[in-house]
Amino acid sequence: MLGLGVRPGETCAQYLYSSPPYLEALFASFKLGIPPVNTNYRYGGDELRYLWDNADTAAVVFHGSFSERVEALRSSLPRLRGYLWVDDGSGGCPGWADSYDEVIAGGGADHVRAPWGRTADDLYLLYTGGTTGSPKGVMWRQDDLFALLNRTAPVRYPEQGGLDDVRTMLVKPGPSVLPAAPLMHGTGMFCAMPILSSGGTVVTLTGRSFSAVEFLDTVQAEGVKSTAIVGDAFARPILDALDAEPQRWDISSLRVVTSSGVMWSAAVKEGLLAHNPRLLLVDTLGSSEAIGMASSISTSEGGRSTAAVDGPAGAARAASFTLGPDTRVVTEDGLDVAPGSGQTGMVALRGRVPVGYWKDEKKSAQTFRVLDGQRWSIPGDFATVEADGTLRLLGRGSQCINTGGEKVYPEEVEEVLKTAPDVVDAVCVGTPDLRFGEAITALVELRPGTVLNPDALIAHVRAHLAHYKAPRHVFELATVGRAPNGKVDYARLKALAVDLSGSPPGPE
Repeated sequence: MLGLGVRPGETCAQYLYSSPPYLEALFASFKLGIPPVNTNYRYGGDELRYLWDNADTAAVVFHGSFSERVEALRSSLPRLRGYLWVDDGSGGCPGWADSYDEVIAGGGADHVRAPWGRTADDLYLLYTGGTTGSPKGVMWRQDDLFALLNRTAPVRYPEQGGLDDVRTMLVKPGPSVLPAAPLMHGTGMFCAMPILSSGGTVVTLTGRSFSAVEFLDTVQAEGVKSTAIVGDAFARPILDALDAEPQRWDISSLRVVTSSGVMWSAAVKEGLLAHNPRLLLVDTLGSSEAIGMASSISTSEGGRSTAAVDGPAGAARAASFTLGPDTRVVTEDGLDVAPGSGQTGMVALRGRVPVGYWKDEKKSAQTFRVLDGQRWSIPGDFATVEADGTLRLLGRGSQCINTGGEKVYPEEVEEVLKTAPDVVDAVCVGTPDLRFGEAITALVELRPGTVLNPDALIAHVRAHLAHYKAPRHVFELATVGRAPNGKVDYARLKALAVDLSGSPPGPE
């Protein structure tokens, strides 16, 4: 990367599936003192162009299967000048890129250091769609991120310590983790980093889409101790596979399953515990902008938690969270929501929080606010506070759709739908889905004389956006019923969409 001419003020992107090269490229960026940039491999060309342009990306490490897409973007991204191609069996290295394997093979024994050095203030950039539509780069100081994630690591170093503490305390190999969630997302990466800092092993799946069979085969073969998933989107297929062949896999090595991004249902938790009673099932409340707001642990012996009580003994209940010393629920004007008031507020976290959003001072000021003389991260998780102090989470943003842990801003999909020839207007809402939590459901108003073709509209969205942003259901309305100010009644339309789709009840 240094030889490619990457300099301070620029970034390096990882456009890779979960794999050892992903982590190697990430840590090369860390050592270079240049922010790494996670890249969602589901993005289309327009989304990639926006991301790498916004991030001031100078070099990208990419799997060979993405070569055609990268090549199509080269002329429109003049700052992007370094390309490292990772062989995945999809073809040869293009002439405009360097072979990752050849670069590594040509390395010497000398330690390579950037002339500008490294500091604790070097950044880790975590791009997230969130509720903003366009991706935003969350700027984490590496020291803050290391300290936060190390609080739950197998080897816990003094928070104000240094490398001498690591040399003294890291005396044996650590455990193994399998991030079932992709490393390109915070859920996957944030479970990998503390294991690596503890001298452990990160195991990655080779399949390009999640397979419960591959996951269980790998857990057994590698003796995996922990994993990170995104709710029922991962947990339900795992449970279905175990139920179908209960004697096929030995998953006794697996002790901790952590879920982030969406809640997972009590029934699925109970099913997993029946196959491995020693499991700790951990729900975490947090986001790219606020790590460690709270966690809730379910076990076969009853709920227990570091920040909440899960329920009566013997039951794996849906997670509940209580306010901790560094969390609060506040209104738009910064006042605390009173327990039992029924008032809606946003969950806030203080302490080690991000610096802000890359090149977006306005959004940074909205999310990272000073209240009572202290800096708080308020990423937009809406909640009410029950009389007993527990939180009732209402979701991320007012209309954000959470499908399988991917957050989709409905207006982005609506605007693409309205570019279809037959569509006059469109509204997207989330409807309950047993596996993915929510399914994107489109309600469209068509031009007179045209006939609804749901498959064509879904394909139209997929041609412009990542496939996970495409609707799973499309229904026609005579009118979406916009008010004179252009707004729609999302609550009414969501209820209508649930009726039209015959959606099953959501997770408990």
